[in-house]
Amino acid sequence: MPNPRKAVGHSGRRAQAARNDSAIVDAARAVFLDDPKAPVSAVASRAGVGISALYRRYGGKEDLLRRICHDGLRSYLAEAEEALAEEDGWQAFTSFLRRIVDADLHSLTVHLAGSFTPTPEMSADAARAVELAARVTRRAHESGRLRADFAAADIVLVLEGCAAVRSADPERARLLR
Repeated sequence: MPNPRKAVGHSGRRAQAARNDSAIVDAARAVFLDDPKAPVSAVASRAGVGISALYRRYGGKEDLLRRICHDGLRSYLAEAEEALAEEDGWQAFTSFLRRIVDADLHSLTVHLAGSFTPTPEMSADAARAVELAARVTRRAHESGRLRADFAAADIVLVLEGCAAVRSADPERARLLR
């Protein structure tokens, strides 16, 4: 019978390292959304790993912030690509926004902006995100259902407004957004 604690495709120490990395990244998202100034020790504690396990994977807080923000950016890109694959431009636009808001991807950007130096790859992905958002918006305009004065740059404003909706009850925050 396979060991349920082993990560798929890995065994022993590699499986443990993969589990630790996943726990660290998940904990970092939660900790830094609550308090962007929190120390990395709070992340290690929430992840249930020692601080040394965190530092073996990440050189410091900036590396960890960069990782979680880049993961969010990659998710945004994937959602935009999925939207562009939809036939109906309006449905693509609304489902794209809904998925981004539901995933709360923009909260990381809003809360952590300026707290790390982006890599060239992140900058390229950010430029790609702007391009894809413009294409999604253009298709919504072409459908005749999106008002003409809505610009692709307005998506950022919508997402920032949604990210500002916070509540002690995560489900309530999700519904309000």
